[in-house]
Amino acid sequence: MGTILDTSVLIDIERGARALASAEDVAIAAITASELLQGVLRADDQHRLQRESFVEGILATVPTIPFSLRIARVHAELWAQQIAAGRKLEAHDLLVASTAVSLGWDLATLNRRHFAGIRGLRLTQHGA
Repeated sequence: MGTILDTSVLIDIERGARALASAEDVAIAAITASELLQGVLRADDQHRLQRESFVEGILATVPTIPFSLRIARVHAELWAQQIAAGRKLEAHDLLVASTAVSLGWDLATLNRRHFAGIRGLRLTQHGA
């Protein structure tokens, strides 16, 4: 079993608030890679090089889980459950949650409220 790292945890690592635990089995969802790369593209000239270095380091050392048919099936199920419960979850958060649930892994996030009430999802602030 491992831990999927949400973008919020990675931003915390970038800011120096925590370190990436090397002994733990961690990965990121493909959408998290996109969020990190988008952050590089939006960074101002003063911070872009440093942010790009951090993001490329993460992408080189932390496995990225691609969006697969298996994850798509879990995604569809979780999406339907959220709608039936009258809850709205951000699209990217649902992709991250679906990745964790499909693998049976925990999700490390600092935004626990974003992921509350998702069946089968185990949340942790650890994992980094």
